[in-house]
Amino acid sequence: MKVEAISRNVQGTGASRRLRREGKVPAIVYGGNAQPVNIELDHNSIFHAMRKEAFHSSVLELTVDGKAAGQVLLRDYQMHAFKPIVMHVDFQRIDANQKLHKKVPLHFLGQENSPAVKQSGAIVSHIMTEIDIKCLPKDLPEFIEVNLSGLKVGETLHISQLQLPAGVEAVHHGNEDPAVATAVLPRGAKEEEAPVAAPAAVPATAQKADKK
Repeated sequence: MKVEAISRNVQGTGASRRLRREGKVPAIVYGGNAQPVNIELDHNSIFHAMRKEAFHSSVLELTVDGKAAGQVLLRDYQMHAFKPIVMHVDFQRIDANQKLHKKVPLHFLGQENSPAVKQSGAIVSHIMTEIDIKCLPKDLPEFIEVNLSGLKVGETLHISQLQLPAGVEAVHHGNEDPAVATAVLPRGAKEEEAPVAAPAAVPATAQKADKK
């Protein structure tokens, strides 16, 4: 995905207000061995780009004043308190040979076909909606799929059980293995119990022997 920007020479609150009135968004590019660079973006373009999930978890190709300016990641942004207006955007330069940390969204699949839902009517809770990963820029996934088709009632899926793409590893603290999803029965519901076997019929000969 591409981001087109224009170099910005003026700074300060007043200058940023003027940019916004002109339909522009002040932004900055930092990181790597270069100095931070102030840029401006077209508001409508960046607003619609940020509505796409992939824009938040992809390597972006930045151009400044029509010239290639390297690869960046969206690191932070500020929105107006109650208006659909992007106030400021931060991009970070990346090195193709260095691993990066990034949060990527989780896409949950197959829960409607899981034993927990189909057989027990359980509720599947998504405890996490994104995961922190480490990988080279070329291996950065837009999202990670979580297959819940085998989840049974009472079970919990943990980060260590996720099938991560090649070259991608999950980042978590120490020996923690955070829960990603769990299946629980609705309050007051009970799992179906196996039917109790009916008592065996007493043979007729035994009944006659008891009468004697």
